[in-house]
Amino acid sequence: MKAKSGDTVKVHYTGRLEDGTVFDSSHGREPLEFTVGEGQVIEGFEKAVVGMDVNESKTVDIPAGEAYGEYRDELLLEVDRGQFPSHIEPRIGQDLQIQEPGGVVFPVTVTRVTEGTVTLDANHPLAGKPLSFEIELVGVC
Repeated sequence: MKAKSGDTVKVHYTGRLEDGTVFDSSHGREPLEFTVGEGQVIEGFEKAVVGMDVNESKTVDIPAGEAYGEYRDELLLEVDRGQFPSHIEPRIGQDLQIQEPGGVVFPVTVTRVTEGTVTLDANHPLAGKPLSFEIELVGVC
């Protein structure tokens, strides 16, 4: 049975960066389950699963544009240090959440701290990076 749009599938995967570093894997836990065509996973991963047979494995290289998108400089935010709550001492690499005026909350990472400002990066940590996935289709529901 080949996976197609609308199918709920289960896959095991290992994701790697260009240098071979593993950034995520489903091995050792339950397989990832998602419905093909609903945008629940990155575009390139979803495309790779379409047409696979149960128990088939393959490796696919996904360009940044079909993964977590290109890195966008406009998602760097420089914030006055006085806007931080007094109980938060910002440090480089720290993951935080900020809320837009409309109530949407999104994750950011502190990338620079000066005496007067803090730079926050709202890009996904894997933005701008091509990825490689080893995928095994273990089930189609």
